[in-house]
Amino acid sequence: MTTNTEFKAWRVEDVDGDYRGSEQTLSTADLTDGEVLIKVSHSSLNYKDALSASGNKGVTRAFPHTPGIDAAGEVVESKTGAPAIGAQVIVTGYDLGMNTAGGFGEYIRVPAAWCVPMAKGWNARTAMIYGTAGLTAGLCVQKLLTMGAKPEQGKVAVTGASGAVGSVAVEILANLGFDVVAISGKADHSDALKSLGAKEVVGRDALAEDKKPMLKPVFANAVDTVGGNPLAELLKQILPGGSVSICGLVAGPQLNTTVLPFILRGVNLLGVDSVEIPLADKEVVWTKLSGEWKCPKTEASAKDISRAELDGALKAFLKGESAGKIVLDHSRS
Repeated sequence: MTTNTEFKAWRVEDVDGDYRGSEQTLSTADLTDGEVLIKVSHSSLNYKDALSASGNKGVTRAFPHTPGIDAAGEVVESKTGAPAIGAQVIVTGYDLGMNTAGGFGEYIRVPAAWCVPMAKGWNARTAMIYGTAGLTAGLCVQKLLTMGAKPEQGKVAVTGASGAVGSVAVEILANLGFDVVAISGKADHSDALKSLGAKEVVGRDALAEDKKPMLKPVFANAVDTVGGNPLAELLKQILPGGSVSICGLVAGPQLNTTVLPFILRGVNLLGVDSVEIPLADKEVVWTKLSGEWKCPKTEASAKDISRAELDGALKAFLKGESAGKIVLDHSRS
């Protein structure tokens, strides 16, 4: 393997404040320094990728840039020997796809400490069906279980249930025996959510703004993927001692609430980070997702796209029109 191999990448450029993505031919010699060079076969689409592609400087500071916060493929160069050349690996989080060229290119160069061995029984495509979204969903569920969440306690809500994180959380929780209430703004996705195991599907108006500081408790626990006002309303409806794991902000980063759910009902608000957590913590969840937390329905419904389809798919994310898992397959023309 030479250090100047040409490859294809979907790259975003700043054209007088207008951010445009297109397929370009690059060289591995242009990639930033790193201990491991990986030939990427698959990536996964995420909301953060859409933000990067739209020029959000909170995600990506400098352009041109190759997004893709997820990547899976084969190690072709390794300065440390671990992971070894030929190893199949997963890379998610850290700086990948933010200010380090990401998985929307056929090659990435990263630190060895970012690489997780491919989970047993998986290939790169399967790993990217889950990707950061699946990892995040798994971490959310794990936090609830750590706090003692059990099916017999009552209903568990999942907000943004049609999205990449929410849909995986619905299937994991349903497979674990929980009665899942899927909350989604996409009425036409009700059947799909029920097929994942949701017992009930309700619209986002279930979390419409209410000026009352507390509401009738409905849910024993919850996974929130949207943040903002829906999260504030959700907290008002959690049963005493219940927990809410939170991981998203598509409805906004602000949380306008009171201390009442916390001091009157003992509600626990659990933050979930899937980006900077230790590699060992990621491995634990990857192992569960490839085994006891396997989501066969999510795997079966995943959609594969080519680099040429990235622009439309990412814009759909920003419009709130995306649903389910989308995998970038670099072999597709």
